[in-house]
Amino acid sequence: MSEKDREQEFDKQIQSLLEEEPAGKKKKGRLRRMSKKKKIILGSGAAAIAILVGLKLFGGNKEIIPTAATAVLEKGSIENILSVSGPVSGTDSVDVVSNIHAEIKSIEVKEGDKVTEGQLLAEIDDSDLLKELEIARNSYDLAVATRDENLRDARNGYAKALQDYEAARANYNRQSVLAQAGGISAVELEAAANTLEDAKRAVNGYTLENGQVTADKSYELQIKNAQYNLDKALENLEAAKIKAPISGTVVRVNSKVGQFADKPEENEPIFIIENLDTLELEIKISEYSIGKVEVGQRAEIRADILGDNSVQGEILSISPTGEEKGGGSTERVIPTIIRVLDEDTSLIAGITAKAAIVLEEAKDTWVVPISALHTGADGTTSLVVVENGICRMIPVTTGVESDISVEIFPAEGAVLTEGMSYIITPDPMLAEGSKVTELPSAGQLAKGQEESAAPAENSDEESDAGAGEESPASGQGDEAGSDAETSAPLTE
Repeated sequence: MSEKDREQEFDKQIQSLLEEEPAGKKKKGRLRRMSKKKKIILGSGAAAIAILVGLKLFGGNKEIIPTAATAVLEKGSIENILSVSGPVSGTDSVDVVSNIHAEIKSIEVKEGDKVTEGQLLAEIDDSDLLKELEIARNSYDLAVATRDENLRDARNGYAKALQDYEAARANYNRQSVLAQAGGISAVELEAAANTLEDAKRAVNGYTLENGQVTADKSYELQIKNAQYNLDKALENLEAAKIKAPISGTVVRVNSKVGQFADKPEENEPIFIIENLDTLELEIKISEYSIGKVEVGQRAEIRADILGDNSVQGEILSISPTGEEKGGGSTERVIPTIIRVLDEDTSLIAGITAKAAIVLEEAKDTWVVPISALHTGADGTTSLVVVENGICRMIPVTTGVESDISVEIFPAEGAVLTEGMSYIITPDPMLAEGSKVTELPSAGQLAKGQEESAAPAENSDEESDAGAGEESPASGQGDEAGSDAETSAPLTE
């Protein structure tokens, strides 16, 4: 087949696809009021036309112009989100335990009860504790009495020693006078001197503090030991009444009446109390992302228990040190706390929740798909704009980036204008001045249909009204009404 014959055959195929329905019934407004089925048929025909056009272009010697899906440049908002998960807990959590080896006599609370600080939670059998207290008190009283007795003896002994010393000194002074007069021998004088020295040593054998005689130090140590044992016994007796150390909610009761207080079930604490008025989410952030996380950043928290709802939170604290991620990984993670800001939510402690942390955000800015960025051979990042089928490279810089979109700014000397048509996924081979055929995006097509549907419907109504006035008896007015119903999907 010659080139001319092939072109004629191509033209016939196009003509057959575009052929209008035979004349007869009214056609006015028919295209706008097509049923869904007719639109699908027409769409299939259009697709066939496109295929034939493509075959002709590739089969002939004409210039091949590539097609490209485009979108309209608009301003919007963008967020860089970090998704993490972790357990929910109260702001304060206390394990209530006991070191007393005695049976629990009564439990005054149950799980879910709210308690205040100092409220009675349980009582332990204190019969043995009372006996221990009595023994400790008797030991203390005995130690004090022994000290006091020793102190009395010491004071009496010191007073006698002083008297003996004064008498020995007076006797020695008399003997010295007599010895000088030759009335006594040197031996008698020496005996008087020895008696004086013995009396002096007796006086010095007592301990004085501020001029007062004190008991031996060993007695004071005995009293301190007895006092410690007494205080301990009193503490144990007081501890037999287990009280709430903080105000909060009893979230666990791990013991029962008759069990030993120091041996609850599975070595768990007797009670666990948490402050559930304010909840926290405990998360671990990778060392590769922690640099973008700051105290005060907001987070959206979701959990299965919340259904389709979410609660708001913010970063409360970031640990100054990292830890192993575990599972054989060499990656380190940093413990971080998110405080739940919303109150009276259905979120509860002890479950796992997910948090979306807003690392960066921008509003009223140019936002395009990441795929729309074109990197040239020189490394320049550009947005490929199409004007009258010709590509223009507009250099841009990037800002906030999400998973699929990115914020862009025109580079120095460049200008971005709302309404520009840009290629969503430009071919790397495109360059300044390249020719392309625009293919509007699905969003643009939908928007165009919405804009054209309203005036089309109005036009149909006017046409139908006119038809009814021209020939009321012909039944065409009823047909117009039927077409109005089939045109409804076109406006959706």
